[in-house]
Amino acid sequence: MKHWRAYLEIQKPEYLQTRLPQDVAADAVVVIPCYDEKDVLATLRNLCQSATPKAKTVVTVIINSSVRSEKEVVLQNRKTYDEITAFAAENNRDILRFFPLIFEDLPRKHAGVGLARKIGMDLAVEHFLNTQNPEGIIISLDADCTVSPNFLTGISTAYRQTDPPRCTIQNFLHRIETNDKKLENAVRQYEQHIRYFSQMLRFIGFPYPHHTIGSAFSVAADAYVRVGGMGRQQGGEDFYFLQKVFAFGRVERLDDVFVYPMARYSDRIPFGTGPALQKIADEPDGQMKTYHFNAFLALKDFFDLRQSFFKQDTGFIRQRISLLHPAIIEFSEKNDVVSEIEECNRNSATFQAFEKRFFHHFNAFKIIKYLNFSHPTYFSYDALSRQIEKSNRSF
Repeated sequence: MKHWRAYLEIQKPEYLQTRLPQDVAADAVVVIPCYDEKDVLATLRNLCQSATPKAKTVVTVIINSSVRSEKEVVLQNRKTYDEITAFAAENNRDILRFFPLIFEDLPRKHAGVGLARKIGMDLAVEHFLNTQNPEGIIISLDADCTVSPNFLTGISTAYRQTDPPRCTIQNFLHRIETNDKKLENAVRQYEQHIRYFSQMLRFIGFPYPHHTIGSAFSVAADAYVRVGGMGRQQGGEDFYFLQKVFAFGRVERLDDVFVYPMARYSDRIPFGTGPALQKIADEPDGQMKTYHFNAFLALKDFFDLRQSFFKQDTGFIRQRISLLHPAIIEFSEKNDVVSEIEECNRNSATFQAFEKRFFHHFNAFKIIKYLNFSHPTYFSYDALSRQIEKSNRSF
């Protein structure tokens, strides 16, 4: 576990001056970022009602605010801290502990859900290091979520296999606690979009077609450290982090383990669920617009050529690409894709190694870059329902 210590030594020391409870050697730590949440106790009560595995679990709530936060937010956070402290005193037991931590005046540049999640996860790593538990599990959740009764047991069971995963992806279904039909329409379309995008990644042959929802994953602590830990992005930290983990080792989908985030509009982060719901609600026809199926089809044609690129010269690679859709041709030229394929060939003795490098270059970030580049010049954004129907006819 020396690399764990090395990792922790380069993190911000001011965030690691506190520690998770040392009188319990946790097998899993649930990390919940919390900012100006008035009902986080609903999440904690729900966890109390979930079936608990034999493994010991610590639930840490990272209550956070920045130097720019309004006074009302700071006061609400302090109230939340007091409420969770009282809740913990009444509900803590040997196998399930609740532990709030409060961080105020976080730096303007990094303050947000990414930093809060990182603080909690880094503290989990430190806890596992101090208790000499190299098999510790870090579970990510949000302060507006409830979970299925098998949430803790399902995740724990996955990691007790002979060949445990490095990461699990839980299922999700947003819950709606109002009679807002517009919101319900938006969130159901948003869920369909997430599943459509994952389905398209699988269709084109991308090896990591998993959704990236911050409240619906867990990661082995060792894998967390080896990929460099959580980033401090103010939004999308889950996407950036999970792309690294997906490429690192086996991912297991837990389709029968559910997280139920609350559906709500939000402008706290630049992108994510809240802003997406607002954008859908603002559409005149109430229909979410998404990437055209044909854009994925063009990308699939390119990906399908990857084996033919292996150990071939530049002229051959350029000739094969020249026969593809114009969107792929122009994107390849502007993003030096041929040079990246050449790099894969120079550093790969086998096709398996070549393919891993190929998808290191053409990762989820580049796929999204291609999709944004090709719309609307080559493909039109279209109603999600039509594109789902079109894709279903192709399978």
